[in-house]
This record gives sequence, C-alpha cells and structure tokens, in this order.
Amino acid sequence: MTTVLPLPHRPSQSQSRGLWRPSGAEPRRNARAIASKLLALGLGGWLLACWPMHAVQAAGQAPQSRPASSGSSANAAAHIRFPASVQQGSMVLGRVPPGSHVRYRERVLRTTDYGTVVFGVGRNEPGPAIVHIRTPDGREHTAQVRVTPRDWPTEYVKGVPPKTASPKGALAERIQREQAQVTAARERDDDRTDFARKFIWPVKGRISGRFGNARVYNGIPSGSGHSGMDIAAPTGTPVKAPAGGIVTFAGDLFLTGGTLLIDHGFGISSNFLHLSRIDVQVGQRVEQGQTIAAVGATGRATGPHLHWGMNWFDVRLDPLLVLERP
Repeated sequence: MTTVLPLPHRPSQSQSRGLWRPSGAEPRRNARAIASKLLALGLGGWLLACWPMHAVQAAGQAPQSRPASSGSSANAAAHIRFPASVQQGSMVLGRVPPGSHVRYRERVLRTTDYGTVVFGVGRNEPGPAIVHIRTPDGREHTAQVRVTPRDWPTEYVKGVPPKTASPKGALAERIQREQAQVTAARERDDDRTDFARKFIWPVKGRISGRFGNARVYNGIPSGSGHSGMDIAAPTGTPVKAPAGGIVTFAGDLFLTGGTLLIDHGFGISSNFLHLSRIDVQVGQRVEQGQTIAAVGATGRATGPHLHWGMNWFDVRLDPLLVLERP
C-alpha cells in the first residue's frame, strides 16, 4: 500500500476549496504564459511533474521532496503525483511515470507520452478516489485523493412547458432513445489531449443555474442534480468552443433542444444545450475559441441561456471547477 505525502508548499486559496495551483512566490504573468505554451505544445506531463501537488511514496519509505536515483522504486513513486484533495464534480489531472499502467475504478486510464492522466469525480462520489498504478519497473502503487463533499441547494424552476416538466408515454420513450444517443457519444475515447489545455468560457453572462443543485420543475422534482452550469445570455449570442476537440453529436432533442457534444480527448467531453443554432457538424475538428453555435431557449427552458455540461465518460463534472483549475 502506498500513501499520499505532501510536497513542501504553502496552501493557496484555491487549495482550500479542493483545487491546486502553483505555490511559493506569487504567480507571475510570464510563468502563466510559459505554462500555457507548454500545454499547447503537448508538454502538460512535464508541467505536471513540476507542479506542487502531492507525491505518492511507497509504504515504509521516508518522505522525499526530490526524486531518488533513476531506476529505483523510490524514483518511480516520487514521480506519481495527484492533488491531495478535490471537490465533488472535479476533473482530476495527475502524473505518473511514462509507460505506467493506470486504473481508476474499473477503467484503464490513458496516459500521455509525458505521463499525464485524467479522470472525473462525480457529484455524489464519497471518496477517497483511489488510483492504482503499475510503473514500468513492475511495482504496484496506490494514490488516494480525498474528495471534499459539497452542499447541493434546491433550485425551483417555474414556467416550464408542462409536457417537458414530467413527460410520460411516447414522450418518455423518445427521451430514452435520445439519451442513448448522447450516452454513446460520450463513450468516445481517443488519445487527443485538448483537455489538458486551460479551458475558456464558451459565453459570458450571469450564472443562472449551478452544477449539482437539485431541480424542481413546476413543483415536480427532477430526480437528479443539475448536470451542468447555466449561463444567461440573449438568443443568438455566439457560443465559443471552451477547448479544442471533435464534434461527436449535433441535433435537436426533446428535452435539451439544440444539442451539441464535443470530445476533448481521454473521455473528457462538453455538451451545449438549448441552442438556437448549431454551426458545426459531427466529425468536424473545432479549435478553442471557435464559434460553434448560438444561445437559445429550445427544449426544456424558460428563457434564453446556455447550458454547458462536462463529462468524463458517464461521470458528470462541474464546468466551473474546470475553468478554475490552474
């Protein structure tokens, strides 16, 4: 069994909320610019290697702030780094020695050439998140990431069209079929690393609905937490791609109206709902900042807004936490 030990650094404000960012001296603009360029060049793994997170040490070994000699088990363990803790709904990035075999839950995780891995912690994940790593030297390691619970207030949404508040019969069957299409699109798994780049807001506006909050439509509980973040904006407002990726679904669905999914690689995807217009097509490559759609009020909506959701495969993530990560 291995344990997670802290590397020496001062906690930042974001760490107190379950996120991690550089420690030591106050961040400088040039340091952020260098980090962004490294990620854009595919050097995210190298950046993570230098990032002050928490290292995994083999049980019985003394804590190390520097890697041991090359080729040793201690050296491999010192290069396994994950955040000490994350909030429910987080996208979690970590670093392992290149060539490692990594598992989280029952899924084998892809690794970049530099050893970067990513997974998601769901809304109701109690934690800890346990990652199993077999390094190239054949040693087994386990990283444990604490999961910080969150409060989920209830949002009461009134004025929803009655047939969308509690659909039954043929409408319920249609929703099931459409949901199956979306689920299939989210299962895409390829080796592109758009997810490793800093995400941007797809549209600017007031946050009118938060991830995870319980929803009651016209007095009828929805039965699950809100799957994304709502951003209020006028109909027709351009929607930008928050990160690069491949369009995996584009269509008009009963509950979500104009619906668009973009795969960012390694199982990380974004979905954009209630759109009035979709400007891209399935299979198309989009770049960060490219206009992909327009805000609308289609489907189960009471006014114009963008619903932006994120997933790691079938695990729902909080886009706001993704935006706030370093």
